[in-house]
Amino acid sequence: MAAQTSDVHVNPSDQVIHLGPLAVRFLITGDDASGSVALFELTVPAAQRLAAPAHSHDHYEETIYGIEGVLTWTVDGKRIDVGPGQALCIPRGAVHRFDNGGTQDVKALCAITPAAIGPQYFLESAAVINTAAGGPPDRVKMAEIMRRHGVTPAP
Repeated sequence: MAAQTSDVHVNPSDQVIHLGPLAVRFLITGDDASGSVALFELTVPAAQRLAAPAHSHDHYEETIYGIEGVLTWTVDGKRIDVGPGQALCIPRGAVHRFDNGGTQDVKALCAITPAAIGPQYFLESAAVINTAAGGPPDRVKMAEIMRRHGVTPAP
C-alpha cells in the first residue's frame, strides 16, 4: 500500500544507535522506502575506527557522502579519504572498512541500496561492541551477526 501524503514526514525513523564511541542515526529505513534505500548518518569521533572487522556485501551498494571531517576508507586494499562534499560508492563484493585518523570528528551520510540492512543489524552489533567496553569485540559473535544480515566478514 502506498504511503498517504499525510504519512510523509522528515526523518521518519530518526533512531540513534551507539556502537562504542561511534553513532549511527537512521533517517530512512527500508520500511520507510519500500525497500529501495536505507539512509543513516554516521558519526565517528576523532582517532576512532570501525570496531567490526573489514567486510563486504554482495546484495547492495553502500554510498558514503562526507559532511564533516575526513573518514579514510580502505576498499579492496586502496585507501580513500572522503571529506565534506565528497562521495564514495562501495560496489557489491568490495572488502572495506574505515578509520578516522584525524583530529576532527567525522559526520557522513550513508545510503544502502537496496535497503538490505537496517537498524536491527546495528542494534545487534552494538550489543557485542558495547559489551567489549572499549576492547576488541567478540569476533565469533560479530561474524555470526554479520553473516545473518548478509554481510561477509573479510578473511
